[in-house]
Amino acid sequence: MRLDRFLSNLPRFNRQDARRLLAGGSVRLDGQISRDGRSEVSVFSRVELDGGEVLQAGKAACYFMLHKPPGVVSATVHPEHRTVLDLLDEPDKHDLHLAGRLDLSTSGLLLITNDGQWSRRVTLPKSKQPKVYLVDTADPIDPICVEAFARGLYFQYEDLVTQPAVLDILAPRQARLTLYEGRYHQVKRMFGHFRNRVVGLHRLSMGAVRLDPLLAPGHYRALTATEVASFAAD
Repeated sequence: MRLDRFLSNLPRFNRQDARRLLAGGSVRLDGQISRDGRSEVSVFSRVELDGGEVLQAGKAACYFMLHKPPGVVSATVHPEHRTVLDLLDEPDKHDLHLAGRLDLSTSGLLLITNDGQWSRRVTLPKSKQPKVYLVDTADPIDPICVEAFARGLYFQYEDLVTQPAVLDILAPRQARLTLYEGRYHQVKRMFGHFRNRVVGLHRLSMGAVRLDPLLAPGHYRALTATEVASFAAD
């Protein structure tokens, strides 16, 4: 919420008090004096008064990459299967959520955070963040798929044409696929259009963040500051 509203919502202050504190330079937001009541206060913000009195300590923002193994559900809770949060050893993991999902049988990069604004930037369709997958198929991949994927395929259920995708055939039954959207079972449906079944699917990257090759399946690590900033707002 706005800083002036945050202050006036406290039991000891009213709107006039909030304006007075801000005008007098008595309020620090994340370590900096703030006189602008329109400044945004999030759960991660630290708000202090002169003299060091802390009005809100601010939660620590957390950003992780997980190497999701097959058979683990991309969910926070599930009645039958182990979830990705079950793989994390973090004290406040109940506050975390997924920035994008992977199917039960799909492996690879999964981003997890407690920062809702950041995860929206990761997954917002208009951001068109590239997602790169390694795809293994039951039958040899027809070269005509390259041009067809680049043009887009018609999905009758949604009555739409998929965004142009880049397909690089690496071997007769293996390819690297770059998507700029995330439709339901999209990769499997695209190859299914050519009657070729996907038997293995592994996400290599999202945007500029690549799966750490040192991470074994089921393991995770914190994102670097550079990786977090790669999804910064425009």
